[in-house]
Amino acid sequence: MKKTTLLILIVSLLSLLGINPATAATQKKAVDAVVIASFGTSYPEALEAILTIDKEMRKEFPKAEIKHAFTSNIIRGIWHERAGDAAWKKANRSVPEWLYEVKGPLATFGALQEEGKKRVVVQTTHVYAGEEYLDLKAYVDAVAGIDTLRAKWKPFSFMTLGRPALGKAGVHPEYHADIEKAAETLAGDVKKAKKMGAVLVYMGHGNEVFPSSAYIEFQKAMNAMYPEVTTLVGTVEGYPSLDEVTFALKHMKAKKVFMKPFMVVAGDHARNDMAGDEDDAWKTVMEKMGVKVTCELKGLGENPEWAKIYAKHAVDAVTVHKGH
Repeated sequence: MKKTTLLILIVSLLSLLGINPATAATQKKAVDAVVIASFGTSYPEALEAILTIDKEMRKEFPKAEIKHAFTSNIIRGIWHERAGDAAWKKANRSVPEWLYEVKGPLATFGALQEEGKKRVVVQTTHVYAGEEYLDLKAYVDAVAGIDTLRAKWKPFSFMTLGRPALGKAGVHPEYHADIEKAAETLAGDVKKAKKMGAVLVYMGHGNEVFPSSAYIEFQKAMNAMYPEVTTLVGTVEGYPSLDEVTFALKHMKAKKVFMKPFMVVAGDHARNDMAGDEDDAWKTVMEKMGVKVTCELKGLGENPEWAKIYAKHAVDAVTVHKGH
């Protein structure tokens, strides 16, 4: 009875949002390609995050071509140089071949157009809707907005963009629900911190251009959901900074910290700014305060439940699409 009632509620909700379940399934199957757009990473050991997202995306779109685009010019350049380094490739046999030819978003869109892919979903792997997400959105909107005198010559019949993990501005769905869902996926981190008797600290990227209240709201959600462990969130750029984190630790008289990157991949920021040995590294700063710090160099994307968030957001981007 409970399962039947839940099914009725889900169908009713989808109807209220203008989404017919059968139509949604049909729209998803009609997708020709999914572009997973990431900043990228040059660390082979950090690739697991991107590959985990790839795996979950293929489960949702088994018939679509899955492509990756890196938005960082520097990261793409590093992989292109490695393509001609036989010794490096021999020493890193587990690296997928597509990485050596990885393109930026616009070049990836062009390649798909050449292949005749007409219905494309672009899924960002950004954590929240900041500067890099909005730049990607500008690319997608521009290409999707290309019109031609005859419809058949349009590059794509539709191209749509999936929202970041912590959502975006809007009412369908509200970003609060996305923040709650993100917090739900991190129960394992809380369990580890509790076992250590430590404060759970996340280091996000942040930015100095847009407000970063999403980080604070995420911190609030974590502490409400898991009151047995205190969670603090800081960012490399903007607010809340390391200063806010250390102020809270001092106020709490914390003795132990379990720290992880609040980023999709555990790349340069995680390995140097967070867990490095330099004087300004977060780990070093906290240790000088007398705090015992344990760092885990695993990106959010390595968590299959977090990776599923992006796959689900890609599906949402298709089912709410208003184009052809």
